Amino acid sequence: MAEVELVSLTRLDKIPDAFTAEFSSGDRFQVNVALIADYSLYTGCLLDEAEFEALKKAAGLYAAKKRALRILGKRQMSRREIIGRLVDKGESPEAAEETADWLTQIGALNDNEYASAIVRHYSSRGYGEKRIRDELYKRGIDRELWEEALGALPEAEDSAYAYLASKLKGRPLEEDEQKRLTDALCRRGFSWDEARDAVQRYMNTEDLYNDE
Repeated sequence: MAEVELVSLTRLDKIPDAFTAEFSSGDRFQVNVALIADYSLYTGCLLDEAEFEALKKAAGLYAAKKRALRILGKRQMSRREIIGRLVDKGESPEAAEETADWLTQIGALNDNEYASAIVRHYSSRGYGEKRIRDELYKRGIDRELWEEALGALPEAEDSAYAYLASKLKGRPLEEDEQKRLTDALCRRGFSWDEARDAVQRYMNTEDLYNDE
């Protein structure tokens, strides 16, 4: 490849730190002030093949970092999720991996904290361990992090009972509702035994209140 000329360097109106760089090769991408300084860029400057490829790679990493921060500003993600999202958006796998490393270094990405947040969220909404494990898997959390996060789960029967109590609001449980509610708890990730015991506990508690 012959030397590549920087044809134009145009500041972006909405991002003062960013510029659009256009080259004689037909390439066009964004660079920031740091890259301009590192590569001594100016309109008309010439870059040899190695310099141009290095700049192109650095610019790709800069774009991936910007995109990742925008994504994480909307919701928390795992390392695997953010890498997948960046690749889906057109970033190279290499840039996505490097960006994930950088996000971890600055504390913007923490799979331990994310796993704990998932457990707290779904537990508070009345889901059982099986459903929570499914959510951890779906979000790309490494299995080696699951057990520590799941250690914060309340007793399954307590969680299932609390869910029933919040839904039924103290009303007596009709006999024909027992199986339906047991099945509903199973769908929420509780085992059949856990669901059955929670339904029985609710019925016993209501019987006790009614006797009083």
